[in-house]
Amino acid sequence: MAKKVFKLADVAEPNLYREVFPYTEFPITKFEKRGVPYELPEQIWITDTTFRDGQQARPPYTPEQVLRIYDLLHEIDGDTGLIRQCEFFLYSDRDRKAVELCKARGYKYPEVTGWIRAVADDFKLVKQMGLTETGILTSVSDYHIFLKLRKTRAQAMAAYLDIVKAALDQGVLPRCHYEDVTRADYEGFILPFSAELIKLGEQYKKPIKIRLCDTLGFGLPWAWSALPRSVPKLVAGLRNIGVPGEQLEWHGHNDLHKVEVNAATAWLYGCCAANSSIFGVGERTGNPPLEAMIIEHAQIKGMMKGVNYAAITELAAYAAKELGFDIPSNYPLVGRDFNVTRAGIHADGLLKNEEIYNCFDTNKLLNRPVEVAITDKTGAAGIKHWIESRFQMEIMKHDPRVIKIRDRIAAEYASDRSSAISDDEMFKWIKEAFGDEMPPLR
Repeated sequence: MAKKVFKLADVAEPNLYREVFPYTEFPITKFEKRGVPYELPEQIWITDTTFRDGQQARPPYTPEQVLRIYDLLHEIDGDTGLIRQCEFFLYSDRDRKAVELCKARGYKYPEVTGWIRAVADDFKLVKQMGLTETGILTSVSDYHIFLKLRKTRAQAMAAYLDIVKAALDQGVLPRCHYEDVTRADYEGFILPFSAELIKLGEQYKKPIKIRLCDTLGFGLPWAWSALPRSVPKLVAGLRNIGVPGEQLEWHGHNDLHKVEVNAATAWLYGCCAANSSIFGVGERTGNPPLEAMIIEHAQIKGMMKGVNYAAITELAAYAAKELGFDIPSNYPLVGRDFNVTRAGIHADGLLKNEEIYNCFDTNKLLNRPVEVAITDKTGAAGIKHWIESRFQMEIMKHDPRVIKIRDRIAAEYASDRSSAISDDEMFKWIKEAFGDEMPPLR
């Protein structure tokens, strides 16, 4: 059977999909009667953009900070290849020093890769740093081709193919970043461009990679959603024309609160790699959080032997202490209060069986024992849990000493207190309540 030919639609005017992106209204979700079947690859993995997209949202890391983050990513990965690659800017002396420090570690995972513009001169930087793979910016929507680059589709495609050839000629594996893919003409540009990349890959016998970049977070995770926003159809269409799942990567943003589910959806429909950054920090609303994708992977494929899940907690502590990250207290998996309960009825449940109000064994898997915060909602059960988690003792929740502490807390809030009770206050009041019978700390 002859291969289907995908012809570039070299239109005179840009297709801005105004029926989907009116701009003066919220984007429109369109559905079709036709869905696509899921196609979960045998292996799926994570790539990291902390040192590229992640640095577009904050002051630059020092080379030494980059190295420490890189070491922690390697520690989490545990030589499994779950966190397969990191990408780095190459433009400043600071960028290049960071690359040199990380490369000197000699880790197999995460592999150090570059990121450059679609400019031939930038390949000199890739070669100078001794990298074998680099991302290349190849914007694909008419918003970018017509309105930013001031080119036609034919001119843009020709320029992109030239730069890909230049990379291949120099022995560098190109990773084409399809910027703004969720507003691009799929049949008129994405498929024809991808078909040409397939031809080049066959000619050079090199696996050209494609990164699907949901630049403004328009992606939708439902199989019946319509292109260009449908993540399942974006991935499935490329798989159907012969792009291997190993050469596909998803890169999302969180503008419409779908960043993590879209990345997981890309996995489910045949894309092997999901790009992420630590704690979701990236341009504007950020990228898929690396720690969330690690736990999502464990839920889809099962926990991997060798992965150090508890090192996620270590990474969060480093980010907060040394990098100035302000991680919200209720942030999933690593926030200060992620597994802390305040309600007395919840604390009572925790005392009976931790599984009632804890989503998994947070102490075993993330080195985060479940805790109870002391507020006006805590009650005697919460105080009992707080004491037993810190002191070598068991105590009844109706013990007079517990009741004394509960009454002291109630008095605080009766006086219009609004903040939680601190650990220092609790230790002081416990000492007062127990006196000479003060139990030893755990």
